[in-house]
Amino acid sequence: MSDPTGTRLARFDVCNGDADGLCALRQWRLHAPAPATLVTGLKHDIELLARVPAQRGDEVSVFDVSLQRNRAELLRLLEAGAHVRYFDHHAAGAVPAHPALDVHIDLASDTCTSLIVDRALGGAFRAWALVGAYGDNLTDAADRLARESGIAAADRAALKRLGEAINYNAYGDDERDVQIVPRALYEVLSRHADPLDLAAREPIIDALDAGRRADLARGLAWPPHWQDARGRVYLLPDEPWTRRVLGCLANELANAEPALAHAVLKRQRDGSCAVSVRAPLAAPAGANELCRRFGGAGRARAAGIERLPAHQIDRFIADFAATRWDAPETGVRPPATR
Repeated sequence: MSDPTGTRLARFDVCNGDADGLCALRQWRLHAPAPATLVTGLKHDIELLARVPAQRGDEVSVFDVSLQRNRAELLRLLEAGAHVRYFDHHAAGAVPAHPALDVHIDLASDTCTSLIVDRALGGAFRAWALVGAYGDNLTDAADRLARESGIAAADRAALKRLGEAINYNAYGDDERDVQIVPRALYEVLSRHADPLDLAAREPIIDALDAGRRADLARGLAWPPHWQDARGRVYLLPDEPWTRRVLGCLANELANAEPALAHAVLKRQRDGSCAVSVRAPLAAPAGANELCRRFGGAGRARAAGIERLPAHQIDRFIADFAATRWDAPETGVRPPATR
């Protein structure tokens, strides 16, 4: 890609390293094949735009990365003259108005970035959107869309297994905790136009699924640290398996008891906790408001805190117990613009 003067222009693909981010990007590049520099990371790597050295005329495509957390860097890129395409479902705050910014943000609790891209592309690569949605624990929405698309039950199960395996691989304190780093996993995904072909042919998927199941078995055997009639809080030690299982354990607990809220806290080396919160599936709102009070972020149904100081654990549990899980989403939902 070059401008009218012949200057070589660059493309950057920026995405979260979980299933939703990777599958959203996979759909886009099937739609618009082009070489691009990939910028991604583990689930907690959110301030990704700081790693993008885009200049005037360059193209930046962003998927499943909080605009609110990257606002300053987004403004830097726009001021530098880059063109930015932004797909996301996290709280964004006020979206900058800029002619070089193309925004597709939807805060609805039953959507994710992969489904937003699917909508923008008219369902052209729906199987990949379903993988992302299953990985993001939107099972009901994914099943409904899969049935409407005529996808058989066996294939739905295979897409769900794939999404959960990819999502599991995004969790860890650093890249040593995961079986394959997200940028390398995306290279594997990009070999296949059909995710069912990926699931059948790539050994890493079976390895991720086996690791997920083993770590989940340990997590599900862990007793609650606190519980009442409305929710449960788990407090895990700092071990490699707990770093990997944090997010998928929260999802598994939420699916098993849809009327309850769940919080999974994992001790960190400095005594603080990483936290993953899931609102009840029966009332999927309130998780982001709770986590925001402690410096966290996320969505109405699922949110997290990167570092909860040890002295705030009791306060967090008290606020968790008092949360109105059916509270409406208060974030700004800007209209999608082209």
